[in-house]
Amino acid sequence: MNTYVAMLRGIGPGNPNMSGPKFKAVFEELGFTKVQVVLASGNILFATPERDKDVLAARVETALPQRLGFTRSVIIRSQQDLQDLIDQDPFHDLEVNHNKGMYLLITFFKRRPHLPFALPYTPAGKSYTLLGYRDSTLYGLVDLTHSKTPDYMAWLEKQFGKDITSRTPRTVRLILSRMNKT
Repeated sequence: MNTYVAMLRGIGPGNPNMSGPKFKAVFEELGFTKVQVVLASGNILFATPERDKDVLAARVETALPQRLGFTRSVIIRSQQDLQDLIDQDPFHDLEVNHNKGMYLLITFFKRRPHLPFALPYTPAGKSYTLLGYRDSTLYGLVDLTHSKTPDYMAWLEKQFGKDITSRTPRTVRLILSRMNKT
């Protein structure tokens, strides 16, 4: 069995069809095992013998409108993908300052994007910096004294489309910790 996380974009916990129990039921109906929801932001862990992440994402994306009445982009990462990301320590000593005037985000892409700039990159007039990129994952920092994370997310979407989703390093570590316990 392989352990994965499905990261759903734009999950609003106030929507009754976007609840943990409903997500868990859909994933179990799809035949996945060891299903658990991490936080209320669209992180669903599951196990399956399937190895093709694109096939898994398509199955979930097909099921969501049929069973829960909404569509969302689904990005799948394996336990090893997340472990490699954490082992790379993309933010180095910056994580100590997370939430102290800066907000660190890891943005996952469904498909490998074209980056039309060299990294690190700070867009003109913006107070966020794209620090690095590896394996369809972008590492960014938002200066909270001059900007807000929704501004950063809107900029990312404008640049790269909607097949992206972001998590904090702390959330990625929590997901990985839960994966390691299954």
